[in-house]
Amino acid sequence: MAGRGVEHVHGRAAGGFELTLANGQTSICDRLLLATGGCRAAMLGRFAVSLGHTLEPPVPSLFTFHLDPPALSRLAGLSVETVEAAVPGTRLRAQGSLLVTHWGLSGPVILRLSAWGARALHGVDYRFPLQVNWLPLLGADAITRQLKLRCRDQAARLVINAPLAPLPARLWEHLVLAAGISRDTRWAALSRPARQSLARQLTHTELAVTGKSLNKDEFVTCGGVKLTEVDFKTMESKLRPGLYLAGELLDIDGITGGFNFQAAWTTGWLAGKAMAG
Repeated sequence: MAGRGVEHVHGRAAGGFELTLANGQTSICDRLLLATGGCRAAMLGRFAVSLGHTLEPPVPSLFTFHLDPPALSRLAGLSVETVEAAVPGTRLRAQGSLLVTHWGLSGPVILRLSAWGARALHGVDYRFPLQVNWLPLLGADAITRQLKLRCRDQAARLVINAPLAPLPARLWEHLVLAAGISRDTRWAALSRPARQSLARQLTHTELAVTGKSLNKDEFVTCGGVKLTEVDFKTMESKLRPGLYLAGELLDIDGITGGFNFQAAWTTGWLAGKAMAG
């Protein structure tokens, strides 16, 4: 069978399976392992479906966000160690480092959101508002206090030249201008409404996401055989005795590529051990 593609898989009434190979030959086996990889296209799960299994629709996971217009494009290459990103109106929220790119946003915090919200974001065609808190570890009250202290203790300094740590200077400048504060404003002249506007920019920057990584540039695909149809102690199908499933054919995906590799290796090992026993 080496080097021969499998065209069809049929369950036999007497038990076991019949495989039809690309050269027209057939082969019969008592136990069968399907490890055909991610279901980026539903047809890649056709063998599992033909044997009675259900596929959760495949959608992209672990992708970057596009902003249009790219509101932060002048900050391309800038990274912030810890931000909180959220999709208003949903439960999608994550903390982590963020990278600004020439097309939008990337980094661990964005990849987490894309994994946890793979189906929800697909459902809105990757067009949704994104809210970013640039100082989640500081908190809104502490930010307000720090801004007031700047007005008192650094009255003669220009606001644009005195970033709150640990924000990069370029990002601080962008946020100050976005708050409607002019470049020549000094802390002594910063009005209460302007201070409140700056605090909102620091904790509730609103960005419009209008797309994701180009198709096939995603790290993994969300979707595959429904997990309720598989016994995870042995990876044997609950619907068809003797059939085993492993790897990204299953509806398993995580927030890093390494998780997905480990899931594939682990489920393959469990299936192999059960089949050999």
